[in-house]
Amino acid sequence: MKLLDATNRYYLALVAVLFAVASGVLYYGVQLALRHEVDEQLGLHQRKIETLVRAGQPLVATPLADQFVVSARPRRLGLVDTILRDSVEGTLVPHRQLTFRLQQGGARWVTLRKSLVETNDLLAVVLGVMLGVLVVLMLSVLLLNRWLSWRLWRQFHRTLAALRHYDLQQHRPLVLSRPRIDEFAELNQAVMHLSQRLAADYESLREFTANAAHETQTPLAIMQAQLEQLLQAPALATDPTAAPLLADLYGATRRLSRLHQALGLLSKIENRQFVQTQQLNLAALLDEKVDQLAPLLEARRLQLHRHIDQVPVLQLHPGLADSLLHNLLYNAIKHNQPGGDITVRLSAEALEISNPGPAISGDPGRFFERFRKHSAATESPGLGLSIVQQIGAYYGFAVTYRYAAAGQRHTLRVAFRPAAG
Repeated sequence: MKLLDATNRYYLALVAVLFAVASGVLYYGVQLALRHEVDEQLGLHQRKIETLVRAGQPLVATPLADQFVVSARPRRLGLVDTILRDSVEGTLVPHRQLTFRLQQGGARWVTLRKSLVETNDLLAVVLGVMLGVLVVLMLSVLLLNRWLSWRLWRQFHRTLAALRHYDLQQHRPLVLSRPRIDEFAELNQAVMHLSQRLAADYESLREFTANAAHETQTPLAIMQAQLEQLLQAPALATDPTAAPLLADLYGATRRLSRLHQALGLLSKIENRQFVQTQQLNLAALLDEKVDQLAPLLEARRLQLHRHIDQVPVLQLHPGLADSLLHNLLYNAIKHNQPGGDITVRLSAEALEISNPGPAISGDPGRFFERFRKHSAATESPGLGLSIVQQIGAYYGFAVTYRYAAAGQRHTLRVAFRPAAG
């Protein structure tokens, strides 16, 4: 629920309660005042009649009373409410009735009646006006809050939009204007200060990663070359204990080299160093990668099935396209079952690669995190899916993962449509 809707509910509830109470008080107050006025008119007419009777004049009806009844039989004295039928319209009409006793000229009981139709009409008008004012006031509160939301909260929505579109990889802090509202101005200052710290920390980390990758590239290449030469040395034939140690050292060096290459690629993607692009036939590139990985497929006895509906031609950097397909296919091979299969579906909208594998545990979204592995014992650095996700984000592709427990199949999907959008 939005803040404006929540506040409107409280405002409207408060206004409705106050107006209900005020309308009730006003209605009964006006009713009592009008009835008191009718009672005073009847009492005044009674005194006039008594004065005329004491002066010896006959009893006559006056315009102050609708009905004037004189009876020799006793009647109930005092003021009461009654309903009489109108002689003209034939409808029942409420009246206020006053009965009193006259002693002069013999005991007589005089009844004066006053119609309350005008009083009820006046009360209906008052109640209608109050309800109309209530409706107008409620609509005014809604319109005023909408206008205030548009005018006063406009800067807040601008700040939200700027945060929503802020990208840390643009290597610049967030710049916001200073609104007139003090609270929003303090919010913008805090957000800008936070973005400056984030940009500075990100830039330091990026420079450290780039420098570390550059400085370790040459020593790693030298170590790997010298170990390869050492493994071919004739002296190893006379020392059987040295060969396994050198083989383990060479394997560790190769894993370190792959880690170095993966981190370097991620750093270049984040720094947007792959600017040059060209139109690539993804189906042809896919066939090339399958041929390169054919020995690995045969070694694990995996069957690869290709379903190409349409051949997409995308504007990509050749190196990133090669890395995207390589990591997707290698991930399907590495996490497959011996004797399993790999299904590749390629269309103009997306590329899907699925394979059977063991059940997963945990949040599937965390598989795209760096150094995230399915098994801690594997030699993989755990950067393959991170590279896939970074390449997708670089070109605006949507990379998703799903697992079907029924067939125990893992599916990675790269949708190309978001790039066109």
